Order: sequence, then C-alpha cells, then structure tokens
Amino acid sequence: MSTITLKGNEVNTIGTLPSVGTTVRDFALVDASLNVKLLSDFDGKKKVFNIFPSIDTGICAASARKFNEEASKLDNTVVINVSKDLPFALGRFCAAEGLNNVETLSDFRSSFGDDYEVTITDSPMKGLLSRAVIVTDENNKVVYTEQVPEITTEPNYSAAIDALK
Repeated sequence: MSTITLKGNEVNTIGTLPSVGTTVRDFALVDASLNVKLLSDFDGKKKVFNIFPSIDTGICAASARKFNEEASKLDNTVVINVSKDLPFALGRFCAAEGLNNVETLSDFRSSFGDDYEVTITDSPMKGLLSRAVIVTDENNKVVYTEQVPEITTEPNYSAAIDALK
C-alpha cells in the first residue's frame, strides 16, 4: 500500500507502483468510441501512463494538456491518460481541448487500477485512481515511476520526459 495525501489528509492506495525494470501488465481499457485498447495496441512504442482520478479536476486536466504538448515533441512515444471517468467524458474533454497527441482511456470496466496498484482504497475518493506516472521503454519495461505524494499537485513532467531519453 502507498500512503499519499489529499489536501494534507492521508489517503491509501491498494499497493505500490510497478518497480523500475519490471514489465507492465496487459490491460483492456476503453476509448471514447467504446473500443477496447490493449497494451499490444502500442507495441514497439515507449509509453507514458498519465494516471489520475478524474479529468474534471483542474490538476488532472492540466496534466493531460501538458503531456499532450510534450508528446508532440517525442518520437516513437505514446502518452496514455488513464482514469475511471466514463469514455464519453474523456472524449468530450479531449475534443474541447484539442488533445490529439495522447490516448485517453477509461478504466471504468477493467482491473487496470488494481493491476497497476493505483486504486485508492479509502477517503471520499475511494475507488478512483491515484495521480501517478509510469514510463516504459518500447518493450514495456518500466524506466520511471512517480506516485504523486499529494493528489492536488502535478506530476514531475520533466523527470517523466527525461526518462524517455
């Protein structure tokens, strides 16, 4: 279990992020058109998993925008935004914001949060995903992780992008 905070109040997750050097697990997440996306759909690409509680919060929206901006500068890399939001809400947000350099996928009917150990287990946010970043190489080996210690703060974008170089 990881202990993080929400506005200074202790919150726990189901576990800890995958360790650097391990291989991430497969997933079945849903895109805005209700298509299922698997890890294999991104074979051969470096991946930045931008995981957050809900796109309808300022910090989550800011991280999606920032990683979208950074993704346009990266070769052979895909940014995968993941939350429990419904695919319709994620699609609406991306369309309104013009986010076309990222994949925004929903964990509303999968085990991603549990498999990647980012599901929040208590507090009013119980059941949502914590704010975290996982970066992998082309072979799905983890090269960087960040469990953001305070949910209301942004991830370390520079460290995540630097891990891809």
